[in-house]
Amino acid sequence: MYSDLLHALPDVFAWTNFAAVVIGVIAGIVVGAMPGLSATMAISVLVPFTFGLEPLVALGLMAGIYNGAMYGGAIPAVLLRIPGTPAAVATTFDGYPMAQKGEGGFALQVAVVSSSIGGIASAFALMLLAPPLSKVTLLFGPSEVFWVAVFGLASIIFLLGGNPVKGLISACFGVFVSVIGSDPIYGNDRFTFGQLEMLDGINIVILLVGLYALPPVIDLLETPLKTDGVNSSKLGTQSLWKALPRMKSYWKTWLRGSLLGIWIGILPGAGGSMAAFMSYNEARRTSKHPETWGEGEPEGVAAAEVANNADTASALIPALTLGIPGTAVAAVMLGGLLVHGLQPGPMLFRDNPDVVFGFMWQFLFGAILLVLLGGSLATNSFARLLNLPRPLLGSVIIVLMLIGVYSIHGRMFDVYLMLGFGAIGWVMDRLKFPLPPVVLGLILGGFAEENLRLALRIGRGDPMVLFQNWTSLILVALTVAVVVGPTLKKRFIDSRKKA
Repeated sequence: MYSDLLHALPDVFAWTNFAAVVIGVIAGIVVGAMPGLSATMAISVLVPFTFGLEPLVALGLMAGIYNGAMYGGAIPAVLLRIPGTPAAVATTFDGYPMAQKGEGGFALQVAVVSSSIGGIASAFALMLLAPPLSKVTLLFGPSEVFWVAVFGLASIIFLLGGNPVKGLISACFGVFVSVIGSDPIYGNDRFTFGQLEMLDGINIVILLVGLYALPPVIDLLETPLKTDGVNSSKLGTQSLWKALPRMKSYWKTWLRGSLLGIWIGILPGAGGSMAAFMSYNEARRTSKHPETWGEGEPEGVAAAEVANNADTASALIPALTLGIPGTAVAAVMLGGLLVHGLQPGPMLFRDNPDVVFGFMWQFLFGAILLVLLGGSLATNSFARLLNLPRPLLGSVIIVLMLIGVYSIHGRMFDVYLMLGFGAIGWVMDRLKFPLPPVVLGLILGGFAEENLRLALRIGRGDPMVLFQNWTSLILVALTVAVVVGPTLKKRFIDSRKKA
């Protein structure tokens, strides 16, 4: 296998194949930076246009877009508190407060370096671990996958900080939204209110743009003359290479986040959002100064970005070896492979080693190119958005949101739905309800429901099927620790103060 990996390297350096990666990274950054657009959407649009291209050219474009978009989502997350992609939600926690302090340029530099490191680690995982780790993935049946989803929800509710009750309500709202549409097993309509447009459920982009994009834009338009917002004067004034010494203490966060992202990527259906949340929570838990997190801690940006990019290539491990896509983007990429006559599965490595291993090299080079292309483009170009007048900036963002949401299915119903979620997000923001649990509830709600029902059907209705092996029991123990841990820690601290 590894000799085939080396033999595939010269093909990647052919100018057409390498240029495809460069173009893909630039396009991905632009797509990720546009609220409402996503890597899934961009690659879906790209696939029909790749029929006449060589396989490595087409796959290079896909790999570049995937890498670029995962970082590009951090740009509006830092500058405007609007995550460009679902995986960039956790980046807003500290990235936007840094921008408000005049450190938006450094936040973007931390984001691009962390994204590159996560992408490189993920590419190496794909290269070296795809065949052996495919066996590990088979150990996770429906009950284990259900507990993974429950653990992810518990982590964001109880470890994110703030009021756990409000966090639980937000998560339940997200789970409710996730069950709207057709029943995945019986096909019955659920909470569609007679609307045919809701039969396929609520697209996460619509929810994300509504909850996260509209409230800040309303604030922009409400206070056009406000001067204490994001300060853009320091953006881009320091080169990336001079900023690197400030990041050397983040190596533990990068290592931990990379491992978490790779692990989450291998699990089918989990995705970069869950990896970013878990990495952020874990880094905050182990920090010497957790009280500064959420107020502009650069390490929080590093934790979120390294994990959501470490999920990219690793999500293709089950996709390429078993034909089971780990994420929606991986599923679209499988379609791209099939377009070029490449059948995912164990035979792919035997019959088309040059293409599949060349594809892996392209992921690695795409991650490396992020530092060169993303650093200069993001910090020196996109950051200048903050120099626009606030009313003009708000109007431009609204237009981009409307175009992005309308382009999903080409119907006005999605726009009205986005505006409705925007109103809900504005009210939740005013009442101090956390928004991240809503997003994660939508991501993991249907995922957990489907696997729970499948596990119960396998066990013929016996709930003990959820506790029948050590993997499930370990996940249950971790979930209980996450729920009970903060309360026990608080009581311990209070008892120490009284003593």
